[in-house]
Amino acid sequence: MSATRRQILSRASALGVGIAFTGALSELFAGTAAAHGPAGTGYGALVPDPDGLLDLPEGFRYRVLSREGDQLRSGEGPVPSNHDGMAAFAGEGGRTHLVRNHENRVTAKFQVPTVSGLTYDPAGKGGCTALTLDTRNRVLSERVAIAGTAVNCAGGRTPWGTWLTCEETEDRAGTNGYAKDHGFIFEVHPTDPHRTGAVPLTAMGRFQHEAIAIDPRNGTVYETEDAFLKPFGLFYRFRPNKPLGGVGSLRAGGRLQAMRVPGVPDLSTIQDPGAHFDGIEWVDVPDPLAVSTPTRLQDYGPAGITHAQKLEGCYWGGSCVYFVSSFARSADGSAADHYGQIWRFDPARRRLTLVIVFGPDTDVQLPGESPDNICLAPGGGLMVCEDGNGAQHVFGVTRKGEVYALARGRQNIGTAQQPEWGEFAGVTFAPDGRTMYVNCYTPGTTFAVTGPWRR
Repeated sequence: MSATRRQILSRASALGVGIAFTGALSELFAGTAAAHGPAGTGYGALVPDPDGLLDLPEGFRYRVLSREGDQLRSGEGPVPSNHDGMAAFAGEGGRTHLVRNHENRVTAKFQVPTVSGLTYDPAGKGGCTALTLDTRNRVLSERVAIAGTAVNCAGGRTPWGTWLTCEETEDRAGTNGYAKDHGFIFEVHPTDPHRTGAVPLTAMGRFQHEAIAIDPRNGTVYETEDAFLKPFGLFYRFRPNKPLGGVGSLRAGGRLQAMRVPGVPDLSTIQDPGAHFDGIEWVDVPDPLAVSTPTRLQDYGPAGITHAQKLEGCYWGGSCVYFVSSFARSADGSAADHYGQIWRFDPARRRLTLVIVFGPDTDVQLPGESPDNICLAPGGGLMVCEDGNGAQHVFGVTRKGEVYALARGRQNIGTAQQPEWGEFAGVTFAPDGRTMYVNCYTPGTTFAVTGPWRR
């Protein structure tokens, strides 16, 4: 399970960390093996790193796998900037394959190098790189997996072992020097990128994509739209013509639909955990390519459609899909204010339920309070990446809602020799659960963290 963007909003201080929410935290672990494992309250105090990169509890250690600006092992060019969403895949002989997003805009310092057969738009600086690691987390290879895309933020893995990388933009050709339209999803193979190439999955829509989750029973793909200002985003589902068809099957197209909650034009107005709505409707998106009108502004009939501000994280758990609205602000145009919501949609019952509401003590604008990516920890609980001001952390959250610091990044010195240390992102675990992989967004750095995870 993985998802992104402020799904657990926690507060850190010199004395510890805390969390404020109402609802059922156990919902986040639905249908997962880790839900039955231990869930302690942490691994002890963080020990300052003599090298000044990553503070960890006693017994843990890190290895730097890759740094922005260094040369890719493939010789294709420098390691690109802005490390973001990431997934780990099992390889032969205990090897691990990582696929890593690069959320590069046109201003990125190091673009994803263009490679023949793997480049969508030569003017796009984003994309993905792929690393292969041995059993000791030594880098065996590092190469371009897709190039020429833009603002590759999050995505999600498929049941057949590929990564869907999402463009969080809807820039058209001619904007920012782009030669092609952007705002698509692309499939990336972790070991043989040329099998998937750089083919936009156009039927899945052109909008500000954030994350996806796939129903492993029938192949339905759920998609979030991260729209910060009005008009706010929609929650979509894509019904492929070749469900669960394997690598490349999503190119066969399908039907893109948007969720309508009858009588609820804006999800921010719902504030009570446990509130649910039956008879959820799915309405065909008139023009998935958004040729003249963004998908969230198109005509969905007299009943309209349901919007929400900052729809980001999306993941599958048990028999339901979960998605996140990071926050809503009336000052931005939302119908009401909140500090984070997690929703559950049950396809079999056509029921939408508000599971968790965060805040108000977790205002995302306060320093140190904007966690980003999230994943399950092998010993139970969650790991979340902070995306705020000041020192950056990877937090652990137990099923009881207890929060502890697992890692702390270098302080933001901001000198020429020590550039400002950005947020953590892309947290994920090796298939055997023995290593946590995590990115520093800027300067782009990928870490492998080992230690007594099941302690």
